Amino acid sequence: MEYVVVILQAVVVIGAIVMGVRTGGLGLGLWGVVGTAILVFGFHLPPGSIPIDAFFIIIAVITASSAMQAAGGIDYLVSIASKIIQANPKRLTYVAPIVAFVFTVLAGTSNIYFALIPIIYETAYRNGQRPERALASSTVTSALGITASPVSAAMAAYLVLMDGTGYGLPQILAITIPASLVACVATSVVQQRIGKELVHDPKFLAKVKEGAVEVPPVLQAEFAAATGSTATATATAGGAAGAGAGDTATATAPKPSKADRIEHPVPKGGATAAWIFLSGTFLIVLFGLFSGLRPAFPDENGDLVPIGMSTVIEMVMFSAALVIILVRKVKPSVVVEQPLLKAGFVAAVALFGIAWMADTFISANEETIIAPLGAFIEQQPIMLAVALFLVAGLTTSQSATTNTLIPIALAAGLAPGVITAMWPSLVGVWLFPANGSQIAAVETDLTGSTKLTQVPIWHSFTIPMLVSWVAVVAAGLLMQLVIPV
Repeated sequence: MEYVVVILQAVVVIGAIVMGVRTGGLGLGLWGVVGTAILVFGFHLPPGSIPIDAFFIIIAVITASSAMQAAGGIDYLVSIASKIIQANPKRLTYVAPIVAFVFTVLAGTSNIYFALIPIIYETAYRNGQRPERALASSTVTSALGITASPVSAAMAAYLVLMDGTGYGLPQILAITIPASLVACVATSVVQQRIGKELVHDPKFLAKVKEGAVEVPPVLQAEFAAATGSTATATATAGGAAGAGAGDTATATAPKPSKADRIEHPVPKGGATAAWIFLSGTFLIVLFGLFSGLRPAFPDENGDLVPIGMSTVIEMVMFSAALVIILVRKVKPSVVVEQPLLKAGFVAAVALFGIAWMADTFISANEETIIAPLGAFIEQQPIMLAVALFLVAGLTTSQSATTNTLIPIALAAGLAPGVITAMWPSLVGVWLFPANGSQIAAVETDLTGSTKLTQVPIWHSFTIPMLVSWVAVVAAGLLMQLVIPV
């Protein structure tokens, strides 16, 4: 009978997550709270711990990010990324994924990647490259930046859970950053060999014939040779008036010039806002690396203990937000209107609801289900990576997945280093094409090379996602062997 009750409770938890995913947005967190209420009032389980620290870390970081966005700081970061990407067109498939990763790490949110999508596409298209290669790999690696950023929502949740294990921010970043960079390179190497060259791609040629897209100037000679035509196609990147196989044109292939580069305007003071935010990020890392820099207070035994990193992150990020507002004279009302703040609030509520429900269920069933499950994970540690990957794909939330599964891994006695090495399996959020970045990349690519299919789990992002997953976990497991606790 006891197992039947536990199964019913599990159905409530899974059902709340499924309904939350279907509802979307705030729905994930709200359904999590409703699930908690059913567990407490219906099954009389004691309420779990409310994730207060994680919630307020997200609010603090997203407030600073929104202040930076309102002051033009995001535009400044995007302009830098744009220049780096467009300066290396021949190595785009290698450069773009690393840029997407690094800027997600710095900003603490993959929302910054949305602004890079058209830049990556235009750079690939104008240089006659298959856009799918750079777009799909960059989309995937931007998610790796979440588990390597000291100021991401998922990191906020993970830091709270790892408190007391001997694994703080320095140890976590020492594993996730190098492992993610290895995954970026591995993904690029594989992705560079995906698909036919643009001029030989049947779907692209069909779009050219339909007039949906033009042949970029750099490919006109090769296109004419491949199709047996001699024609001119004066293309403006992504333009709709195209040249078909029957048109007449030159066989010259002018190379894109610096004048053709996409300029991303930066509001006055944007650089200042960005550097204030980044200074706060670097300060957090500094406090994490050197605990002696943090104020220390006596504990119950009279020993001096430095304040926790959760408190440090909250103080630094809220302070950074205020400095940006004062220095750049940004109205607080404008900060509240920023898209980043809205997205961050949704993430905070989602984490709050799901984490509360998961802790309520897990804490009440440690002996019945968590202990056996923990023993299984202890015997087959790699299953944690699989579980993280699949649950992230189903929930599309790195924070919620972290709060659901990491406590189980900790209860199983799995080493913190091993858990950290597998944590970037959250790249599984790309399993289903249910994320804005995936949809935006597909819609932006007018050549049709970046695509979805009728099979939900098979799309342009599947191969780079799987390569990134295997590479980041393998590299992480090696890295954790040399990280001191």
